[in-house]
Amino acid sequence: MIKAKKSLGQNFLIDKNIIDKITSTVSIEGNEVLEVGPGTGNLTKEILKKNPSKMYLVEKDTFLAENLKEIIDGRVKIFNEDVLKFDESLLSKNKIIVFGNLPYNVSTEILSTWITKLKNDYWFSDLVLMFQKEVADRIIAKFNTSAYGRLSILANWRLNINKICDISPESFSPRPKIQSSLVHFTPKKNFATIEDPLNLEKITRIFFSHRRKMLKKPFNQIFNGNNGLLEKLNIDLNLRPQNLDFDTYYKLTMEYEKLRS
Repeated sequence: MIKAKKSLGQNFLIDKNIIDKITSTVSIEGNEVLEVGPGTGNLTKEILKKNPSKMYLVEKDTFLAENLKEIIDGRVKIFNEDVLKFDESLLSKNKIIVFGNLPYNVSTEILSTWITKLKNDYWFSDLVLMFQKEVADRIIAKFNTSAYGRLSILANWRLNINKICDISPESFSPRPKIQSSLVHFTPKKNFATIEDPLNLEKITRIFFSHRRKMLKKPFNQIFNGNNGLLEKLNIDLNLRPQNLDFDTYYKLTMEYEKLRS
């Protein structure tokens, strides 16, 4: 019996109904697929039944990576690597469907890294990813809500987001103490032209470092009380960070980049 490692945040998906829901989210047949953190291969086996043209597995755990060799065929290539250090864009010239039961301890870092590494084109066609429910709620949050923040703004910049379902702890072994959520992302064709995504991260970090306080202090820290910009973007400094919508944060980032150019 394979034992999950707490240090790697491993919780293996065992619920056949949830696995079927995941593999039905997008059309797999004839497409290339990347699975991140395949673990014991329960999802891997079902994806292979849907006839992908190629499949790539990225598994950090050396023992699990070796164990996966027993269930794969010639369509599959295994990478025993850390996904945070892995360059997915080199896998194929074709768009890839990505599946992932992401370790809770690094799930936000993985998603943020993929978004900030994006160039003008996308290396994936779909991301079908599982997160801790609290993280998923932050990803899909709208402005003027308590969950809205840096992760919502970053994710919505380049991606269309659709929450598929919530998943109970009983669907995993070992059982986590919290609920999970399955989220489907697809690339946006039109999005704000930000030169460096790290600038968007910086702007949102400064604004949300004191999310309960008014906008005056972070705005002045970055823009030195630029009243013209306030009028241009119709910003009321008596509001709080969660009261500004996505587009305002993207515009603020573009204005910041103009100042630095």
